[in-house]
Amino acid sequence: MESRAPRRAWLILGLGILAYVVAVFQRASLGVAEVEAQRRFGTTAAVLSIFSVIQIGAYAGFQIPVGALLDRVGSRPLIAAGALIMGGGQLLLATVHTIGLAIAARALVGLGDALTFICVLRLIFMWFPARQAPPLMALTGIVGNLGQFAAAYPLVTLLASRGWTTSFELAALASFAVALASLAGIRSGPALVAAAPARPGLRAGPLHAWREPGTRLGLWTHFVTQFSGMVFGLLWGYPFLVIGERRSPAQAGLLLTLMVICTMIGTYVVGQAIARWPLRRSVPVLAIVGATVLTWTVVLLWPGRAPLGLLVVLVVVLASNGPGSMTGFDYARTENEAERIGSAIGIVNVGGYSASLATIALIGVVLSAQSSGGPSSYTLGDFKLAFTVQYIFWAIGLIGFFRCRRTLRAARGLELDPFHRAVARHLRERSSRR
Repeated sequence: MESRAPRRAWLILGLGILAYVVAVFQRASLGVAEVEAQRRFGTTAAVLSIFSVIQIGAYAGFQIPVGALLDRVGSRPLIAAGALIMGGGQLLLATVHTIGLAIAARALVGLGDALTFICVLRLIFMWFPARQAPPLMALTGIVGNLGQFAAAYPLVTLLASRGWTTSFELAALASFAVALASLAGIRSGPALVAAAPARPGLRAGPLHAWREPGTRLGLWTHFVTQFSGMVFGLLWGYPFLVIGERRSPAQAGLLLTLMVICTMIGTYVVGQAIARWPLRRSVPVLAIVGATVLTWTVVLLWPGRAPLGLLVVLVVVLASNGPGSMTGFDYARTENEAERIGSAIGIVNVGGYSASLATIALIGVVLSAQSSGGPSSYTLGDFKLAFTVQYIFWAIGLIGFFRCRRTLRAARGLELDPFHRAVARHLRERSSRR
């Protein structure tokens, strides 16, 4: 194992991160174009939510197959293929006027997106020593969020000045350029570092990755931390702010931009924390989830419109959700061999996106059930009721998280609380007497 990465590793990682930036931009592009999409396709809330449900469903559904394929063929061909597919989806969206074809276009974007992020993570794991992995994952998340920034403000400006078709054609062109750059410059990696020592009897593949308790803990970590911030930033945050809270589009855009900036800062902080205290990775996870639940509770119980200061606190807290979910990938990295790391991180990535998909769909259903007059008829009370569905997924995620954390600690001999230490000591004493 080498202690330093070769110089070209940084160029390769830079190209991978560029591909991820463009993927995040394509992923978030419909969320900020929601008002224009309503006019173009004449959708209700339930139908509009299908766009994001299909997109996230394609992303989440292909994570495990892509992870298994990634272990076989490496990152380069998959990153290039993902960019081409996303470009095709955006090009289709630029020209269609029917709901069916628009949904198909967003499904292509979700599929191409599924081929990007975990491939970039594998570049980190294969090209760089283990001590650099958490900070580089943080760097990937920080820079990748520039894509969301480009969707939150510049794309809105472009839509206003150039219109729907030109804006999405230019978005497609960006993905096609990334595909060419990836084919020219990315190499899959020499496997400088194995994620964990090889263990006898284990073979590569999703099944063996799933059997690792660290993989399952990573999935539930990703599940419980990511979905609230993603649901807000991807689809329902903008209408909640503009229609429900009656903030101006400019204020809503600034709040979403602030969320992106704080996400970049939070990614650095979380990355440094899990690198320095790898045996305390659950602490930032639980702190992030607790702060998110508490802040949403205050916002939803606030009588009438929330003050602007409280909305600022909300977006700042939600900005920590994405960084917190990165901890799930670190669990997968430290508990799996290099030969199956793609399968492991693919499994982890299913968690948050599955929760996001279900939450987006349920919010749309609740809103439509509350009012049949279309998005403009929704009240603040309708939005508040709809956002309470998040508590279901926080409860499910925390149950899974605590169960898998207990399993992992027991498997690794890390029963850190007094109760588990006492039980382990009692069992050892009984065994010695026998």
